[in-house]
Amino acid sequence: MEKQRKDGEAEPVVIWGMVLDIQATSSIPPHPRTTSPGKIHYVRGGVARNITECMSKLGAERFMITALGFDIAGNLLLEHLKSEKLPTEGIRKHQDNRTPTVCHILDVTGEVAAGVASVEAVLLFISLLFGLFSNIFSLVFSTVAAESNIPVWFEPVSLAKSIRIAAVVKYITFASPNEDKLIAMANTLFSDNMFRPLERNKCSMDTLFQMLKPAIWLLLEKGVQILVVTIGSDGVLLCSKREPSSWRIGLEKTKQLGSSGQLFETVTLSCPSNRYSDAKVLERSPNFLAVHFPALPASVVRLTGAGDCLVGGMLASLCACLDVMQSVAIAIAAAKASVEVDNNVPSQFSLATIAGDVGSVYSAAKVLPNQSKL
Repeated sequence: MEKQRKDGEAEPVVIWGMVLDIQATSSIPPHPRTTSPGKIHYVRGGVARNITECMSKLGAERFMITALGFDIAGNLLLEHLKSEKLPTEGIRKHQDNRTPTVCHILDVTGEVAAGVASVEAVLLFISLLFGLFSNIFSLVFSTVAAESNIPVWFEPVSLAKSIRIAAVVKYITFASPNEDKLIAMANTLFSDNMFRPLERNKCSMDTLFQMLKPAIWLLLEKGVQILVVTIGSDGVLLCSKREPSSWRIGLEKTKQLGSSGQLFETVTLSCPSNRYSDAKVLERSPNFLAVHFPALPASVVRLTGAGDCLVGGMLASLCACLDVMQSVAIAIAAAKASVEVDNNVPSQFSLATIAGDVGSVYSAAKVLPNQSKL
C-alpha cells in the first residue's frame, strides 16, 4: 500500500508486527524432553519491522502500522526505531497490549527447527483498525488499494496466514511465498487440495519449476500479477503472465533518498533494464514468463531475517524506480547480507558490495522453458 504525503509524494505502508525474537541455537542436534547446550539471543524482529528497517537502510521512505505494549520488549523495540530515525507515528502503544514475542529454536545450520509466536496484540489492533479479522484484507484491498490503483504486496508470513489470500487474491500485485506456502495458497484457492507438499530431494531447476508450475499458474490465473517464489539455497523464481516490458511498477511518486538514488544509478549501469524485453524471450513464453535467479554463496550465521530482507530489498528497489528484474537481483543481495550477521537486518548495507552481488545474480538469471501449464 501507499501513503500519500502532504507534499504530494507517496510512501509504502507496511502493516503487521514488530516482535522481540528470542532465538535459541543449539550447538548439538537437540533431543526431545531435555535441554541442549547452546546460545540464546534477543533480537529485534517482526516481519513489518524487518522490512521497514531494510527499506530504510537502502534509502526508501516508508510508513509502518503496528502495535506494542508498555513493557520491556516494547520499550526496546521503540527506542531502537527512534535511534534509527524510523517512523513511529503508525505505532499504537497501549497498556493492555503485550508486545508480540516469538521464540525460535534454530538448528546447527541456522534454520528454524521450531517456534512459538505470541502476537495477539497486533492481531487485535489490526482487527480494531479494519473490522472483523476475517475480513481485514478484503476490506483494505478492495476499498483502498483496488479503487486507488495502489500496488499491494502479500507476504505470507506463515502457513497459517498464507490461506488468507483467498479473500484478496484478485487485488494482489506481488506475493512472495516459499515452496510450502505456495502449495498452501494454491490449495486454499482450489477446493480439492490437489497440490501436495514437494519431496524434491536433489533435482534440476527445470524439474523443480515443472513441479511448482501448476500451483504458480493457479495463483496467476486467480489474479496475482507477479509471484516471487523463494526456493531456499536455490534462489528465487520470478513468474508472471505480464510481458517483461510492463514489469516496471508505477511508483513514480515515491520519494527517493540519497542512497536510493545511488542504488538506482549503480544498478542501472550494471544491469540494463531491457534484458528480457526482446522478441526471442517473448516467442519462448508468449503468455507466461518464469525467470530463475540464483542465490549467492554466503557465510551463514542465521537465516531468520533473509525472507524479510528479500522483500524489503525488492520494495526499496521498486521505490527507486528500478524494474522488477533488477529489483529481484537487489533483493537477493540484501537477503545474502542478512544471513551473514546476528541481527535480522544488517546494521548497514554497502552499496558497493550490493552492486557487485546484484551484477552476479542478474547476469546468471535464466528464463525457464515454458511447457504445458499443468
